[in-house]
Amino acid sequence: MTKEIKNKNLTYADSGVDIDSANNLIARIKPSIKKTLNSNVLSNIGGFGALFELNTSHYKRPILVSGTDGVGTKVMLAKEFDKLDLIGIDLVAMCVNDIVTLGAKPLFFLDYYATSKLDVDSAVKVINGIADGCKESNMALIGGETAEMPGVYKKGDFDLAGFCVGVVDHNNIIDGRKIEEGNTIIGIASSGPHSNGYSLIRKIIELNGIKNDEMLGKNKLTDAIITPTTIYVEAILNLTESYDLKGIAHITGGGFKENIVRILNKNSNAIIDSSSWDRPSIFKWLQDKGNITEDEMLKTFNCGIGMVIVIDQNDQDGIMNQLSLLGHQSFVIGKITSGNQTVFIE
Repeated sequence: MTKEIKNKNLTYADSGVDIDSANNLIARIKPSIKKTLNSNVLSNIGGFGALFELNTSHYKRPILVSGTDGVGTKVMLAKEFDKLDLIGIDLVAMCVNDIVTLGAKPLFFLDYYATSKLDVDSAVKVINGIADGCKESNMALIGGETAEMPGVYKKGDFDLAGFCVGVVDHNNIIDGRKIEEGNTIIGIASSGPHSNGYSLIRKIIELNGIKNDEMLGKNKLTDAIITPTTIYVEAILNLTESYDLKGIAHITGGGFKENIVRILNKNSNAIIDSSSWDRPSIFKWLQDKGNITEDEMLKTFNCGIGMVIVIDQNDQDGIMNQLSLLGHQSFVIGKITSGNQTVFIE
């Protein structure tokens, strides 16, 4: 038997890597990718590199802003719940929501999809979701990489990473320098846990178990758990055209304290009133089923607030009305006081 194996003409496919499957994937996702492209994209799909022409005519001093992220163990639930098309939206959202905090307009996106053995049908769903997220962000999906790595990933497992580049005029960078005592803190509602805390969520599911038909109010519990991350690009860029946003924080891993402190200058404190908004029922379910303390909830999850903006108090009504017109619910959740770059949650 050993001699027969040694004498066999081995192929890459024998080791678990099927190039034909990868080529089939590219052919199937091309229509979705093409929908995201614009006149700035100069390259064709499938090249060694992607070409993007940066139009600087609208910028006095254009600054490129880059970001990268993944979706963590939410990919496991997306596979389990058969919601692979949604996880691609999460990937885009986690990246663009980071760079838009600096006032940057997303330009293009690249993805990395790694798995044990390529399941073309599953990969098509994921990448089509990525294309949907790019379309919503008005951003081109100009490249990506698919890798089969048997032995690195278990059978059926996969992981995702995303990379985006945006642009902002130097004079319009939002970095917290203008934050001052008396500013108002607005929270923009999240769609659910977004893409953070899913190792804990999976642990809660493991300990309690959920049925596919279990309801949470009027919605299926599984739908509430897997709802994609909200993309805030249109809302934030729309606001920057009319208002001076002094600071923006994307509420991701680490919750309120760790993310808001990143935008405070050394002379400012942020005071957050955690009772100032109604949390979506999914967070109440998680806290109850996991017996999670309030401090742990606020440290792990966004608890219903996906994005925080610091504004002049006089702009409060106008900004909240504009957010409502753009389809986003918002709340006054706190204020800025003088201090030493600390976040307090009351």
